[in-house]
Amino acid sequence: MITSSTVVNSVVEKLRAALARGEWRSGEMLPGQRDLAEKLGISRPSLREAIIVLETLGLVRTLPSKGVVVLEANALEPAVQESAAAQVSMEDVLQLRYTLEPFIVGLVAQSIRSKEVGQLRLTLMDMREALEANDCEAGVSAYIAFHEELFNLTSNPIFQSVVQQTSNALKQSAQVLRNSPEHMAERLEENEAVVRAIRAKNSALAGAEMRRHILREGQRVGIELNVPDENPGN
Repeated sequence: MITSSTVVNSVVEKLRAALARGEWRSGEMLPGQRDLAEKLGISRPSLREAIIVLETLGLVRTLPSKGVVVLEANALEPAVQESAAAQVSMEDVLQLRYTLEPFIVGLVAQSIRSKEVGQLRLTLMDMREALEANDCEAGVSAYIAFHEELFNLTSNPIFQSVVQQTSNALKQSAQVLRNSPEHMAERLEENEAVVRAIRAKNSALAGAEMRRHILREGQRVGIELNVPDENPGN
């Protein structure tokens, strides 16, 4: 079954690819919605949702009574984007994860199905097997897969697009596993706590466990994250 979010994600990727090819350059207007929807073979409501995602990503802007204009942010080539990503610090990466992942696991906990919980547990089983085999590379792969699966379990097409933007950040964050494989068991235990909360459909607990995990990730590499006070006034 093709869901509306699947259609929107597909349209977002087609339009991003077209923008990257320079089919429409910075300052140019996209074709009218009717023409563009016909060209892509989709409904106009699906196209409008895709445009909202592109606006959120800073690639286009809707101008009242004029249409949709391409923004300069799209002019960055992938190589330039990768270069910029390479310049961020581990603290930057962890702060990004602290902002996104607790909220996402809270959403996932509200709507997750048994089959999806099973997939998360299988991925953590891969991580446990890697731990028992002392296979650091397999552990890294399982760690990345687990956190990306959490993003992909949301029904929000914006989050599903954001995971592609943050994929490099996740991989950079996972580098700490290679640098300190002795902490693999702790990471596995923390991720298992997240899944238990998700399985119980406890959004608050799932978010709290993910925050704890990311803060611990920072502590393991000597970083005390500067994060907002979760209990102001206490």
